[in-house]
Amino acid sequence: MNYERMLIEKESPEEYGYDRIRFNLSESSVRDRRLSDFGIAVPDMLLPYGEHRGDPALRALVAAESAGLGADDVLVTAGAAGALFIIATTLLSRDDHLVVVRPNYATNIETPRAIGCAITLVDLDFDKGFALDLEAVAAAIRPNTRYVSVTCPHNPTGTMLTRAQLDALVALVEKAGCRLLVDETYRDLTHGEKLPLAASLSPAVISVASLSKAYGAPGVRVGWIVSRDGALMERFLAAKEQIGICGSVVDEWVGARILEGRAAFLAAQAPVLAERLAILRDWVAGDELIDWVEPKGGVVCFPRFRYGTGFDFNAFYRDLLEGYGTYVGPGHWFEMPRNHMRIGFLYPLEDELRGGLAAISAAVRKHSRRAA
Repeated sequence: MNYERMLIEKESPEEYGYDRIRFNLSESSVRDRRLSDFGIAVPDMLLPYGEHRGDPALRALVAAESAGLGADDVLVTAGAAGALFIIATTLLSRDDHLVVVRPNYATNIETPRAIGCAITLVDLDFDKGFALDLEAVAAAIRPNTRYVSVTCPHNPTGTMLTRAQLDALVALVEKAGCRLLVDETYRDLTHGEKLPLAASLSPAVISVASLSKAYGAPGVRVGWIVSRDGALMERFLAAKEQIGICGSVVDEWVGARILEGRAAFLAAQAPVLAERLAILRDWVAGDELIDWVEPKGGVVCFPRFRYGTGFDFNAFYRDLLEGYGTYVGPGHWFEMPRNHMRIGFLYPLEDELRGGLAAISAAVRKHSRRAA
Protein backbone atom coordinates (compact mmCIF):
# COMPACT_ATOMS: atom_id res chain seq x y z
CA MET A 1 0.00 0.00 0.00
CA ASN A 2 1.46 3.31 -1.11
CA TYR A 3 -0.27 5.77 1.20
CA GLU A 4 -0.36 9.51 0.59
CA ARG A 5 -2.31 12.02 2.65
CA MET A 6 -5.49 13.25 1.00
CA LEU A 7 -5.71 16.98 0.26
CA ILE A 8 -9.12 17.14 1.89
CA GLU A 9 -7.48 16.00 5.14
CA LYS A 10 -4.23 17.96 4.81
CA GLU A 11 -6.28 21.14 4.34
CA SER A 12 -9.06 20.27 6.78
CA PRO A 13 -10.30 22.84 9.31
CA GLU A 14 -8.88 20.65 12.06
CA GLU A 15 -5.42 21.17 10.54
CA TYR A 16 -5.90 24.91 10.02
CA GLY A 17 -7.55 25.50 13.41
CA TYR A 18 -11.24 26.05 14.06
CA ASP A 19 -10.44 29.12 16.14
CA ARG A 20 -9.09 30.84 13.02
CA ILE A 21 -12.29 30.33 11.00
CA ARG A 22 -15.25 32.68 11.35
CA PHE A 23 -17.59 31.19 8.73
CA ASN A 24 -16.97 27.45 8.35
CA LEU A 25 -18.70 26.36 5.16
CA SER A 26 -16.30 23.47 4.55
CA GLU A 27 -18.02 20.84 6.69
CA SER A 28 -20.04 18.17 4.90
CA SER A 29 -22.37 17.21 7.76
CA VAL A 30 -25.09 18.63 9.93
CA ARG A 31 -23.76 20.51 12.93
CA ASP A 32 -21.95 18.38 15.50
CA ARG A 33 -24.23 17.09 18.24
CA ARG A 34 -23.80 16.25 21.92
CA LEU A 35 -25.07 13.06 23.52
CA SER A 36 -27.63 15.16 25.37
CA ASP A 37 -29.06 16.36 22.03
CA PHE A 38 -30.16 12.76 21.48
CA GLY A 39 -31.30 12.34 25.08
CA ILE A 40 -28.54 9.81 25.66
CA ALA A 41 -26.77 9.19 28.96
CA VAL A 42 -24.19 6.40 28.79
CA PRO A 43 -24.71 3.88 31.61
CA ASP A 44 -22.00 2.10 33.58
CA MET A 45 -21.18 -0.38 30.85
CA LEU A 46 -19.02 -3.49 30.87
CA LEU A 47 -16.19 -3.03 28.34
CA PRO A 48 -15.54 -6.43 26.74
CA TYR A 49 -14.66 -7.23 23.15
CA GLY A 50 -17.79 -6.55 21.20
CA GLU A 51 -19.65 -8.63 18.66
CA HIS A 52 -17.30 -8.89 15.69
CA ARG A 53 -20.09 -8.10 13.22
CA GLY A 54 -21.30 -5.25 15.41
CA ASP A 55 -23.99 -4.75 18.01
CA PRO A 56 -27.01 -6.88 16.98
CA ALA A 57 -29.52 -4.16 17.83
CA LEU A 58 -27.61 -1.62 15.76
CA ARG A 59 -27.38 -3.98 12.79
CA ALA A 60 -31.10 -4.73 13.01
CA LEU A 61 -31.91 -1.00 12.98
CA VAL A 62 -29.81 -0.49 9.84
CA ALA A 63 -31.39 -3.49 8.09
CA ALA A 64 -34.91 -2.34 8.99
CA GLU A 65 -34.58 0.50 6.46
CA SER A 66 -35.44 -1.76 3.51
CA ALA A 67 -37.43 -4.94 2.96
CA GLY A 68 -35.47 -8.10 2.28
CA LEU A 69 -32.57 -7.25 4.59
CA GLY A 70 -31.69 -8.70 7.97
CA ALA A 71 -29.10 -8.02 10.66
CA ASP A 72 -26.77 -10.64 9.12
CA ASP A 73 -26.56 -8.46 6.00
CA VAL A 74 -24.94 -5.64 8.01
CA LEU A 75 -21.34 -5.28 9.19
CA VAL A 76 -20.59 -2.38 11.55
CA THR A 77 -17.36 -0.53 10.78
CA ALA A 78 -15.30 2.41 12.04
CA GLY A 79 -17.28 5.00 10.14
CA ALA A 80 -17.96 4.98 6.41
CA ALA A 81 -14.24 5.54 5.85
CA GLY A 82 -13.52 2.23 7.58
CA ALA A 83 -16.17 0.55 5.45
CA LEU A 84 -14.67 1.89 2.21
CA PHE A 85 -11.18 0.80 3.28
CA ILE A 86 -12.39 -2.75 4.00
CA ILE A 87 -14.19 -2.95 0.66
CA ALA A 88 -11.26 -1.65 -1.39
CA THR A 89 -8.62 -3.80 0.29
CA THR A 90 -10.82 -6.89 0.09
CA LEU A 91 -11.87 -6.58 -3.54
CA LEU A 92 -8.93 -4.87 -5.24
CA SER A 93 -5.35 -5.80 -6.06
CA ARG A 94 -2.76 -4.28 -8.37
CA ASP A 95 -4.08 -6.47 -11.19
CA ASP A 96 -7.67 -5.28 -10.86
CA HIS A 97 -9.67 -2.40 -12.29
CA LEU A 98 -12.15 0.00 -10.74
CA VAL A 99 -14.64 2.50 -12.17
CA VAL A 100 -15.23 5.62 -10.05
CA VAL A 101 -17.67 8.42 -10.77
CA ARG A 102 -15.88 11.73 -10.09
CA PRO A 103 -16.02 14.07 -8.24
CA ASN A 104 -16.27 11.77 -5.27
CA TYR A 105 -15.36 11.46 -1.62
CA ALA A 106 -11.56 11.19 -1.62
CA THR A 107 -11.34 7.77 0.08
CA ASN A 108 -13.25 6.20 -2.81
CA ILE A 109 -10.32 7.14 -5.06
CA GLU A 110 -7.25 7.39 -2.84
CA THR A 111 -7.40 3.96 -1.19
CA PRO A 112 -7.59 2.21 -4.60
CA ARG A 113 -4.68 4.40 -5.73
CA ALA A 114 -2.69 3.28 -2.69
CA ILE A 115 -3.41 -0.32 -3.66
CA GLY A 116 -2.14 0.42 -7.16
CA CYS A 117 -5.06 -0.87 -9.20
CA ALA A 118 -6.13 0.64 -12.51
CA ILE A 119 -8.89 3.25 -12.18
CA THR A 120 -11.17 4.69 -14.83
CA LEU A 121 -12.73 7.98 -13.74
CA VAL A 122 -16.12 8.90 -15.19
CA ASP A 123 -16.43 12.65 -14.72
CA LEU A 124 -19.70 14.41 -14.02
CA ASP A 125 -20.31 17.59 -16.03
CA PHE A 126 -21.66 20.76 -14.41
CA ASP A 127 -23.20 21.87 -17.71
CA LYS A 128 -25.16 18.61 -17.83
CA GLY A 129 -26.47 19.03 -14.32
CA PHE A 130 -23.89 16.58 -12.92
CA ALA A 131 -26.10 13.83 -14.36
CA LEU A 132 -24.65 10.33 -14.45
CA ASP A 133 -23.68 9.15 -17.94
CA LEU A 134 -24.68 5.48 -17.89
CA GLU A 135 -23.17 4.86 -21.31
CA ALA A 136 -19.81 6.18 -20.12
CA VAL A 137 -19.95 3.91 -17.08
CA ALA A 138 -20.78 0.91 -19.25
CA ALA A 139 -17.95 1.73 -21.66
CA ALA A 140 -15.48 1.97 -18.77
CA ILE A 141 -16.08 -1.56 -17.46
CA ARG A 142 -13.38 -4.11 -18.31
CA PRO A 143 -13.14 -7.88 -17.82
CA ASN A 144 -11.09 -7.29 -14.65
CA THR A 145 -13.36 -4.57 -13.21
CA ARG A 146 -14.19 -5.49 -9.63
CA TYR A 147 -16.73 -2.78 -8.89
CA VAL A 148 -18.25 0.52 -9.94
CA SER A 149 -18.19 3.22 -7.25
CA VAL A 150 -20.92 5.89 -6.98
CA THR A 151 -22.34 8.06 -4.22
CA CYS A 152 -26.03 8.88 -3.77
CA PRO A 153 -26.96 11.47 -2.67
CA HIS A 154 -23.77 12.70 -4.26
CA ASN A 155 -20.83 14.25 -2.46
CA PRO A 156 -19.94 17.04 -3.24
CA THR A 157 -22.75 18.09 -5.63
CA GLY A 158 -25.83 16.96 -3.70
CA THR A 159 -27.35 15.50 -6.88
CA MET A 160 -29.32 12.24 -6.89
CA LEU A 161 -29.64 9.16 -9.04
CA THR A 162 -33.15 8.45 -10.21
CA ARG A 163 -34.65 5.05 -9.43
CA ALA A 164 -34.37 4.20 -13.14
CA GLN A 165 -30.65 5.08 -13.13
CA LEU A 166 -30.03 3.04 -10.00
CA ASP A 167 -31.85 0.05 -11.49
CA ALA A 168 -29.85 0.46 -14.72
CA LEU A 169 -26.56 0.46 -12.77
CA VAL A 170 -27.61 -2.70 -10.93
CA ALA A 171 -28.47 -4.42 -14.23
CA LEU A 172 -25.18 -3.23 -15.73
CA VAL A 173 -22.95 -4.73 -13.02
CA GLU A 174 -24.98 -7.94 -12.87
CA LYS A 175 -24.48 -8.41 -16.62
CA ALA A 176 -20.77 -7.56 -16.37
CA GLY A 177 -20.17 -9.87 -13.42
CA CYS A 178 -18.80 -7.15 -11.14
CA ARG A 179 -20.29 -5.21 -8.24
CA LEU A 180 -21.79 -1.81 -7.53
CA LEU A 181 -20.67 0.17 -4.48
CA VAL A 182 -23.13 2.88 -3.44
CA ASP A 183 -21.93 5.29 -0.77
CA GLU A 184 -25.25 6.27 0.82
CA THR A 185 -23.92 8.41 3.66
CA TYR A 186 -26.49 11.15 2.92
CA ARG A 187 -29.44 8.87 2.21
CA ASP A 188 -31.30 9.92 5.37
CA LEU A 189 -31.04 13.55 4.22
CA THR A 190 -32.70 13.03 0.83
CA HIS A 191 -34.81 16.13 0.18
CA GLY A 192 -37.65 14.21 -1.45
CA GLU A 193 -38.56 10.55 -1.55
CA LYS A 194 -35.72 8.20 -0.59
CA LEU A 195 -34.44 5.55 -2.92
CA PRO A 196 -34.46 2.03 -1.49
CA LEU A 197 -31.30 1.02 0.30
CA ALA A 198 -29.26 0.00 -2.75
CA ALA A 199 -27.99 -3.28 -1.29
CA SER A 200 -31.57 -4.49 -0.97
CA LEU A 201 -31.89 -4.57 -4.78
CA SER A 202 -29.30 -7.23 -5.60
CA PRO A 203 -26.53 -9.36 -4.05
CA ALA A 204 -24.22 -7.57 -6.51
CA VAL A 205 -24.68 -4.27 -4.68
CA ILE A 206 -22.80 -3.05 -1.60
CA SER A 207 -24.13 -0.11 0.44
CA VAL A 208 -22.11 2.03 2.83
CA ALA A 209 -23.25 4.69 5.29
CA SER A 210 -22.55 6.08 8.75
CA LEU A 211 -23.78 8.31 11.57
CA SER A 212 -21.30 11.07 10.75
CA LYS A 213 -23.01 13.24 8.14
CA ALA A 214 -26.77 13.00 8.65
CA TYR A 215 -26.64 12.82 12.44
CA GLY A 216 -23.72 15.08 13.32
CA ALA A 217 -21.97 12.31 15.23
CA PRO A 218 -18.57 11.78 13.56
CA GLY A 219 -17.02 11.38 17.01
CA VAL A 220 -18.99 8.16 17.34
CA ARG A 221 -17.05 6.06 14.87
CA VAL A 222 -19.99 4.05 13.59
CA GLY A 223 -20.54 3.17 9.96
CA TRP A 224 -21.64 0.03 8.17
CA ILE A 225 -21.49 -2.15 5.10
CA VAL A 226 -24.67 -3.77 3.81
CA SER A 227 -24.68 -6.67 1.36
CA ARG A 228 -26.90 -9.67 0.66
CA ASP A 229 -23.87 -11.70 -0.48
CA GLY A 230 -23.12 -13.84 2.57
CA ALA A 231 -19.77 -15.12 1.29
CA LEU A 232 -18.60 -11.60 0.54
CA MET A 233 -19.68 -10.41 3.98
CA GLU A 234 -17.53 -13.15 5.53
CA ARG A 235 -14.55 -11.73 3.64
CA PHE A 236 -15.37 -8.24 4.86
CA LEU A 237 -15.66 -9.60 8.40
CA ALA A 238 -12.25 -11.25 8.07
CA ALA A 239 -10.77 -7.91 7.03
CA LYS A 240 -12.39 -6.11 9.95
CA GLU A 241 -11.12 -8.71 12.41
CA GLN A 242 -7.58 -8.41 11.09
CA ILE A 243 -7.71 -4.60 11.22
CA GLY A 244 -9.23 -4.22 14.67
CA ILE A 245 -11.17 -7.35 15.72
CA CYS A 246 -14.34 -5.47 16.65
CA GLY A 247 -15.69 -2.00 17.20
CA SER A 248 -16.16 -0.01 20.40
CA VAL A 249 -19.03 -1.37 22.48
CA VAL A 250 -19.64 2.17 23.75
CA ASP A 251 -19.79 3.68 20.27
CA GLU A 252 -22.08 0.96 18.99
CA TRP A 253 -24.41 1.25 21.99
CA VAL A 254 -24.65 5.00 21.40
CA GLY A 255 -25.14 4.41 17.68
CA ALA A 256 -28.11 2.13 18.31
CA ARG A 257 -29.72 4.74 20.56
CA ILE A 258 -29.25 7.41 17.85
CA LEU A 259 -30.91 5.24 15.22
CA GLU A 260 -33.76 4.39 17.57
CA GLY A 261 -34.61 8.11 17.60
CA ARG A 262 -33.80 8.83 13.97
CA ALA A 263 -37.37 9.59 12.88
CA ALA A 264 -37.74 12.46 15.34
CA PHE A 265 -34.21 13.73 14.70
CA LEU A 266 -34.62 13.81 10.93
CA ALA A 267 -38.07 15.37 11.18
CA ALA A 268 -36.57 18.21 13.21
CA GLN A 269 -33.82 18.68 10.60
CA ALA A 270 -36.20 18.89 7.62
CA PRO A 271 -37.47 22.48 8.08
CA VAL A 272 -33.98 23.76 8.88
CA LEU A 273 -32.63 22.12 5.74
CA ALA A 274 -35.40 23.70 3.67
CA GLU A 275 -34.63 27.14 5.12
CA ARG A 276 -30.93 26.84 4.35
CA LEU A 277 -31.65 25.76 0.77
CA ALA A 278 -33.80 28.85 0.38
CA ILE A 279 -30.89 31.02 1.55
CA LEU A 280 -28.64 29.40 -1.05
CA ARG A 281 -31.21 29.87 -3.82
CA ASP A 282 -31.50 33.57 -2.98
CA TRP A 283 -27.71 33.92 -2.95
CA VAL A 284 -27.27 32.30 -6.37
CA ALA A 285 -30.19 34.24 -7.84
CA GLY A 286 -28.74 37.50 -6.52
CA ASP A 287 -25.17 37.05 -7.74
CA GLU A 288 -24.60 36.89 -11.49
CA LEU A 289 -21.09 35.48 -10.97
CA ILE A 290 -22.35 32.35 -9.18
CA ASP A 291 -23.88 29.25 -10.83
CA TRP A 292 -25.01 26.01 -9.22
CA VAL A 293 -26.81 22.75 -9.73
CA GLU A 294 -29.37 22.69 -6.93
CA PRO A 295 -28.82 19.71 -4.61
CA LYS A 296 -31.54 17.08 -4.18
CA GLY A 297 -30.04 15.38 -1.15
CA GLY A 298 -27.47 15.85 1.57
CA VAL A 299 -26.18 19.08 3.05
CA VAL A 300 -23.58 20.13 0.48
CA CYS A 301 -23.62 21.80 -2.92
CA PHE A 302 -20.89 22.44 -5.47
CA PRO A 303 -21.37 25.86 -7.09
CA ARG A 304 -18.87 27.52 -9.41
CA PHE A 305 -18.00 31.15 -9.99
CA ARG A 306 -17.15 33.02 -13.17
CA TYR A 307 -13.63 34.39 -13.42
CA GLY A 308 -11.44 36.11 -15.96
CA THR A 309 -8.02 35.54 -17.44
CA GLY A 310 -5.28 35.95 -14.87
CA PHE A 311 -7.44 35.07 -11.87
CA ASP A 312 -5.12 33.97 -9.03
CA PHE A 313 -6.84 31.05 -7.28
CA ASN A 314 -4.13 30.64 -4.67
CA ALA A 315 -4.51 34.27 -3.64
CA PHE A 316 -8.30 34.02 -3.75
CA TYR A 317 -8.60 31.04 -1.43
CA ARG A 318 -5.92 32.38 0.90
CA ASP A 319 -7.70 35.73 1.15
CA LEU A 320 -11.13 34.11 1.52
CA LEU A 321 -9.83 32.27 4.58
CA GLU A 322 -7.37 34.72 6.11
CA GLY A 323 -9.00 37.98 5.07
CA TYR A 324 -12.69 37.05 5.18
CA GLY A 325 -12.52 34.22 7.74
CA THR A 326 -14.44 31.91 5.40
CA TYR A 327 -13.53 28.29 4.75
CA VAL A 328 -14.96 26.25 1.88
CA GLY A 329 -14.03 22.98 0.17
CA PRO A 330 -12.12 24.18 -2.93
CA GLY A 331 -12.50 22.29 -6.18
CA HIS A 332 -9.02 20.81 -6.01
CA TRP A 333 -10.09 18.72 -3.00
CA PHE A 334 -12.17 16.78 -5.53
CA GLU A 335 -9.81 16.97 -8.53
CA MET A 336 -12.14 19.52 -10.12
CA PRO A 337 -11.53 23.05 -11.47
CA ARG A 338 -10.72 25.52 -8.71
CA ASN A 339 -13.63 27.83 -9.50
CA HIS A 340 -15.84 25.12 -8.02
CA MET A 341 -16.25 24.93 -4.27
CA ARG A 342 -18.13 22.64 -1.93
CA ILE A 343 -20.34 24.52 0.48
CA GLY A 344 -21.79 22.78 3.50
CA PHE A 345 -25.01 24.52 4.48
CA LEU A 346 -26.30 22.68 7.56
CA TYR A 347 -23.16 22.75 9.68
CA PRO A 348 -22.98 26.56 9.98
CA LEU A 349 -25.62 28.48 11.89
CA GLU A 350 -27.88 30.65 9.76
CA ASP A 351 -25.93 33.86 10.38
CA GLU A 352 -22.66 32.03 9.68
CA LEU A 353 -24.01 30.71 6.38
CA ARG A 354 -25.20 34.16 5.32
CA GLY A 355 -21.92 35.73 6.36
CA GLY A 356 -19.88 33.12 4.52
CA LEU A 357 -21.88 33.45 1.31
CA ALA A 358 -21.55 37.23 1.39
CA ALA A 359 -17.80 36.83 1.90
CA ILE A 360 -17.51 34.51 -1.12
CA SER A 361 -19.30 37.04 -3.34
CA ALA A 362 -17.10 39.88 -2.07
CA ALA A 363 -13.88 37.91 -2.49
CA VAL A 364 -14.77 36.77 -6.02
CA ARG A 365 -15.34 40.38 -7.07
CA LYS A 366 -12.21 41.64 -5.36
CA HIS A 367 -9.96 39.09 -7.05
CA SER A 368 -11.76 39.43 -10.38
CA ARG A 369 -10.97 43.14 -10.36
CA ARG A 370 -7.32 42.35 -9.64
CA ALA A 371 -7.26 39.90 -12.56
CA ALA A 372 -8.82 42.37 -15.00
